[in-house]
Parts: sequence; C-alpha cells; structure tokens
Amino acid sequence: MQNSVTTRIDPDSCIGCGLCLEVCPAETLSMQDGRAVVSGGYSMECGHCEAICPVDAIRVEALEHPFRLATSAVDNRWLPHGEFDTCQLVRLMLSRRSCRNYTDQEIDRRLLEDLVKIGSTAPSGTNAQLWTFTILASRREVVVLGREMARFFHGLNRMAAKPWLRFLTKIFGSDELGRYFRRYYDTVQDGLLLWDRAGVDSLFHGAVAAILVGGRKSASTPMEDALLASQNILLAAHSLGLGSCMIGFAVEAIKRDRRIRKILQIPGDESVYAVIALGYPAEKYRKTGLRKKIEPRYPFERLK
Repeated sequence: MQNSVTTRIDPDSCIGCGLCLEVCPAETLSMQDGRAVVSGGYSMECGHCEAICPVDAIRVEALEHPFRLATSAVDNRWLPHGEFDTCQLVRLMLSRRSCRNYTDQEIDRRLLEDLVKIGSTAPSGTNAQLWTFTILASRREVVVLGREMARFFHGLNRMAAKPWLRFLTKIFGSDELGRYFRRYYDTVQDGLLLWDRAGVDSLFHGAVAAILVGGRKSASTPMEDALLASQNILLAAHSLGLGSCMIGFAVEAIKRDRRIRKILQIPGDESVYAVIALGYPAEKYRKTGLRKKIEPRYPFERLK
C-alpha cells in the first residue's frame, strides 16, 4: 500500500535534532548536512514527525490541520502518557451500555459527523485509514433500512424452516443454515411478527439515526480497523448525551443482500463491519456495568 509522501520540512526552521527520524516508522526521513529531509518514497502519514518536532518545521499535508469538531471544542495539545484520569476513563467505559429505549428527538447532522470524525482517531493497520462511514441521519432512513432487514430475514427464515434444506447445507456445506435455525430462528420470527402486526421495531429499538462503519478490502486489517473506530464512536456518543447499540443482525444482512447494499450505496470493494444505532436515551441507570471475571493466560509463566 503506497501512500504518497506529503511530508514537508522547512530547511530554515529545522534545527537538526533528529527526533523526527527516531519516531518515523517508515524511514521516510533522513539527515543531510545536519538537517532532516524527506528522502523516502513511502510514508505512513501518521504525523509522528510533525507532532514531535520542537520547532514546528514539519507538516504532513495529507492530514487535517487542526482537528476540529462542529459541536464540541477540541484541545489539540498532546496529552502526555500517564496524565489522564484513569478513574474517569474507566467510569465512561463502564457507564456506556447498549441502549434499547430512545426518545423521538432527532440528532443534529453535525453531531453525527463529529462522531464519525472521532471514530477516525482510532488506530488502523499500517495507518491506512481505509475505513468508511455511512450515516443514516433520521428515523425515516432507519425505518427504510429496517424494512429491508425484515424482507431479508423473512426470506432467510423461510429457508431455515425447511428441514431438507438444512440437511443439504449440512451435508454439502458448513451447517450454517442449521446453526442459524437453532440459535436465532425463533427470536427472529417473533421479532418479524411484532414488526408486521404492530410496527414494533425490535431490531433498531426506535433509534433515530445509525452509523455504518466499514472498511475497504485493500486495507491490511479492514475489520479490525472498523471495530476500533466503532468503539471510539460508542464512547463518544455516551459522552455527547447519546445512547447507542451495535446491531449485529444488520451487519449480516448487509453482507449477504445485494439489494440492501445497493440502497445504502455500499460499493463492491467495501464491507460493513458494524452498524451502530443512535438516539437520545429514554433510560437512566443508577449503577455502572459489571463484567464477567477475567482470568488472563500467562503462557510462559512455567518457564520462570
């Protein structure tokens, strides 16, 4: 993956400290005549060199200067390691819950775009940043997607209900249809009945917006990149007063149904890895979340 080199160094400002060379992961820079120069043909466009330069002699033109949000102030000063309040960081993480009760208040489009920008601050494989973000900005748009989801799962449930078809997929395939039938058929069928008979949205739970996070197939780690960006969006949404919920069923439908991809204008070289429902929460908790006990593995402990 060849990124064009957009790094520029002012030779009159450079003091030759060499810090930029130490942090450059791609060996894009070198020292000549006591000054840093751009000598490599490849750049990760990470901005490490610009961020560490003590005299502001470096600029990576491909990056946005400065990073701004439309609905919140941004402090662009670098936060040194160990200087953030870990207690408050963990409190935010524990307070974020999957929201399944929303008010009907719509979300300002600028706020949704800010969430996307916050998502883009996540790390990505080789700093490719080849994620994609598709915004459904209103309840009406979410309902359109919900109808397509219902159509898709009606068809899937009709297939899964046929024992002979499940048998064939088990014999000649990976039993994928059988696993779906055993795990999800009844739950999905109940949800479809509620949608068809009463208009109850048991998939998006009344969310008024959604962000679809994807990645281009040319990225080295598109799924991981998208999910890291999604976590940023989930935490930021809570801090901005919004509730959120990851909708895994929607990811599967988008993956398998060409009509849905066409409606959402998802190109063929892109996959959607997360669908995040968003809205103003109609629920208020009294305690932070708990988690199952973790028992980490130490594979080399016995060698000590």
